[in-house]
Amino acid sequence: MAEDKFIRRDKGTKETSAVMKDVDIYRDTFIRYMGYSNEIGESFRPLVPKSLVAATYGMAIGYVCTDTFDKALRLQMGGASSREVAVKGGDVFCWQMLASVAIPGLVINRITWATKTLLSKAPMPVLKTVPTLVGLASIPLIIHPIDSMVDRVMDATYRKTVR
Repeated sequence: MAEDKFIRRDKGTKETSAVMKDVDIYRDTFIRYMGYSNEIGESFRPLVPKSLVAATYGMAIGYVCTDTFDKALRLQMGGASSREVAVKGGDVFCWQMLASVAIPGLVINRITWATKTLLSKAPMPVLKTVPTLVGLASIPLIIHPIDSMVDRVMDATYRKTVR
């Protein structure tokens, strides 16, 4: 794993120490936001061509495949068996596709659609951008609950079956 060095200063003293921390670039850096590109695309669905929304799904799926390849390759280079590599690759791919692409994309799509539908019945005209803004504002609110749900689903199905 890539290592990143952090300097920690203990409170109340002038002592510093270097702390080594493993950094997963696909989960601990800005690259993680590539996994959210389809949610942004879904938020903008009312305003942009469908081909642009589809392109955001391509970006998100590319992120998932790259993360999967990275995790499997690192395990293989560490001397893991072919089975361990396949199990880990399957786990990462399934988790990422569910937690980063399929479920959040559906949730944001439905939030944006519901907002647009409700606002179309409003007595006064509303900006066309409001459903997009509601969709974008929803993204941070749905991430952790979806991640937790996918963890539980994976623990009860895939991880239980292959281990």
